[in-house]
Amino acid sequence: MDWPHRLNLRHIRSFLEIARAGSISKAADMLNVTQPAVSKSLKELEQILDTRLFDRAGRGLRLNEAGRIFQAHAAASMSELMRGHDRLAREGGAPVRLSVGVLPTAAGDLLPRAALAFRGAAPNATLHVLTGPNWMLFNHLRDGAVDLVVGRMPEQDEITGVTFEQLYLEDVVLVCRPGHPLLQAPAPETLLPAYPVILPPRGAVISATVDRYLTSIGLPSLRATIETVALPVGRKVVRQSDALWFISRGVVADDLDESKLVAVPLKSPLLSGPVGISVSRTAPISVQRGIFVDCLRTAVRDSHRLPVQPTV
Repeated sequence: MDWPHRLNLRHIRSFLEIARAGSISKAADMLNVTQPAVSKSLKELEQILDTRLFDRAGRGLRLNEAGRIFQAHAAASMSELMRGHDRLAREGGAPVRLSVGVLPTAAGDLLPRAALAFRGAAPNATLHVLTGPNWMLFNHLRDGAVDLVVGRMPEQDEITGVTFEQLYLEDVVLVCRPGHPLLQAPAPETLLPAYPVILPPRGAVISATVDRYLTSIGLPSLRATIETVALPVGRKVVRQSDALWFISRGVVADDLDESKLVAVPLKSPLLSGPVGISVSRTAPISVQRGIFVDCLRTAVRDSHRLPVQPTV
């Protein structure tokens, strides 16, 4: 039976909170996640166990007999996990290592915030942070070389065997230097071919997003002068020239806040996409991973990014 390999801490926490609150919406509020994320966790758990755990009671949910049986064991297991964590924190247990893959959009702000919180919550854990192209990180995720990946939701062909929890929506922006002549144009998208353009390379998560946008404005064959999502390269080229760069807002957030770069006013829902946490469906239960995920959720809340309903 492979069900133990498919079960993870997210399923248990969601189930116990629903059982306590009697409502998916209330459970979502307590867990600081979206209602669809909690519903998905419950559905996956019931599929793994091959049984329904709740009966509908009006607008809420009530444990059935199978649910009450599972609740007793799940609650005991969670208590033991937390007791073990507390003991390690108190007694200075053996050091553990949590490996996290991070895509550029989360590397500049979200990941550092969560890393600092994780240091306090799990002092005996070493956080190993790996950056790189999304295809490499998701291969590592499926192989078990990293415990989770933080960043934009992957395209459909990359998400096989992976669960995704959305944290917030983020847009792709077109950035330029302050004072760029394009900023005075009434319809800046029509003038894109007149300037050097930096595009995300094939394989970058935002590549398909930018392609869809360019196709929608009649520029499906716009040629890139440079292809990169690397902040040091893109930032330097844009600040020293009239080049324009399509990049996730999170990558250049500090430069935008400090007015070192400026976002060209483009209005299109095609440029928005979900950012969140990807975990392998076969990943074993990990207390440290659960703690780090909680740190990520808190970092999102503290940065005033509101969780939004998933678009997929």
